[in-house]
Amino acid sequence: MEELASNLWSQPRPLRFLGVETGTRSTIVRLAGGGLFVHSPGPLDEATRAFVDGLGPVQAVIAPSLFHHLWAGAWKEAFPSAQLFACPGLDRKRADLPWDGVLGDEAEPAWEGEIDQAFFGARTMENEVVFFHRASRSMICCDIVFNLSKHPAWSTRLVAMLLANHRPGATWLEHIMIRDRESARAQLDRMLAWDIERIVLAHGEMVESDGREVLRKAYAWL
Repeated sequence: MEELASNLWSQPRPLRFLGVETGTRSTIVRLAGGGLFVHSPGPLDEATRAFVDGLGPVQAVIAPSLFHHLWAGAWKEAFPSAQLFACPGLDRKRADLPWDGVLGDEAEPAWEGEIDQAFFGARTMENEVVFFHRASRSMICCDIVFNLSKHPAWSTRLVAMLLANHRPGATWLEHIMIRDRESARAQLDRMLAWDIERIVLAHGEMVESDGREVLRKAYAWL
């Protein structure tokens, strides 16, 4: 677990998707009241559990995308007092999990004023809810930004090249997935209003600086 800024931690993990090593990343924010906001939780091994216990009580567990939910149930089981939140549609896809709420455009009371959010519903394949931690100027996301062109695995770099993921940003798949470009532009504009410096993303190296411009260039075609 790497400390990125005050009250912000990240943990990269290996993960294969459709046979390709893309990696994934969990992010933890400690809120002003001491509770923990856990974004896209990964495997909860003993070392991770010990580290988390040392940070504070888990208050919210976030499954922010239709593809980022594999370990959400394990975290809810380990921290039963935490609230478990799904992106829109995930509550139906994973009806086996005890969801406490479905995320939207407005921040929940638990993190209102500290973490902003926007539902990128125009990307219907993922229905991702994207977050912005104000204090660290960090956008926290899963699939809205990929950064696989410099991945250590040659096979992953090849896939990144085929997807035209030459720098941190989107791929050509977004041109197919996003049908309602007007809605997509409106949703992106909400994110671009954030004062983004860092982008904590799931697949590939993080963007450490000038994150707002990286996001703007990634979706300039809209």
